[in-house]
Amino acid sequence: MLKDALRAARVRGYCHAWRGLGRLGVDRGPKVPVCFVIENADWAIRWVGEHICGEIERLSPNTAAVTTRPERLVGRVVHFGSQYMWLAWGHAMSADNRYVTSFFHGKPEDGPEVARHIDAFLQSVPRLSRIVTAARIVEQRLLDWGVPRDKIVRIPIGVDTTLFTPPNREQKAAARAALGIAGHHVVIGSFQKDGVGWQDGKEPKLIKGPDVFLDTVARLNRDVSVFVLLTGPARGYVKAGLEAHGIPYAHRYVPTHGDLAACYHALDLYLISSREEGGPMGLMESMASGVPVVSTAVGMAPDLIEDGVTGGLAESEAVEALADSCHALLGAADNGAALRAAARKAVMVCDWKIVGRDHLERVYAPLMR
Repeated sequence: MLKDALRAARVRGYCHAWRGLGRLGVDRGPKVPVCFVIENADWAIRWVGEHICGEIERLSPNTAAVTTRPERLVGRVVHFGSQYMWLAWGHAMSADNRYVTSFFHGKPEDGPEVARHIDAFLQSVPRLSRIVTAARIVEQRLLDWGVPRDKIVRIPIGVDTTLFTPPNREQKAAARAALGIAGHHVVIGSFQKDGVGWQDGKEPKLIKGPDVFLDTVARLNRDVSVFVLLTGPARGYVKAGLEAHGIPYAHRYVPTHGDLAACYHALDLYLISSREEGGPMGLMESMASGVPVVSTAVGMAPDLIEDGVTGGLAESEAVEALADSCHALLGAADNGAALRAAARKAVMVCDWKIVGRDHLERVYAPLMR
């Protein structure tokens, strides 16, 4: 039934405009009915769009593709990877498209600039056919703001559960040896962007809680020998803070997203200290990799973490509670294996195969009809 609907959509409706323009030799972007707009930066929005379109192409070839240049698209379903991108591009684009945007995070309390952005976004909602969000927290937020229920689709941010897998002892030892980590260290991971801009990141992006992260690992370091493993761009604020606290660390900005898998193998625990999140992707990747996660109750964390069963949860800015939760998970010698197995089982609902199919069936196919 779905294949029949997709086949019909390719020969009429939204495909008519771009096929006609293609015959005229006009460049209108990828010759598919669904275009996912990504950033040039090799970071989360790009990864999400590429994974979704890759899975859809496996299910239904010639249906979806990514683009960084949406301005010429006509007669398509156009999905913007963030609400910021939608507001930047959407006002100048054709009325002959059906528009979708992802809205992963943001609330007026985050500051005046965010509040202005949200006001502008809410004014744009009539032009949107669907709004995709990943977390129950944000879904409820959108409803409370008056966004129509039938426009909202909640689909989790995905993870490649065949790439991000628990390591065996040899893999874990090799990952630590490659980073020069001594055996007595407890290795805490933080694989996100938490500095302003894309350069050294010495100015903190406080919404990501780098100050809370530093306070928490400093508290932990009183009792255990902490080593922090960082990836991602703009980590200057955290690195300077770790140096001030005398906590050893390594920072690896890996060439590709897939290279992160080996970094997770080196970890004993992953710490999320954000004040606001959409996922983050590190949550799902850690759980899939068998790495215990302690997180503030943001983004998808409350959807996936049952405190003490699949990870640890604490309130935002609660340094002592975060540190206590880290201690509890690190000290769970008897339950550690059970918690890691339960976490991996819980995160399987986020496998890209499920997430890609959900986008196709619940978001794009109805609009293509």
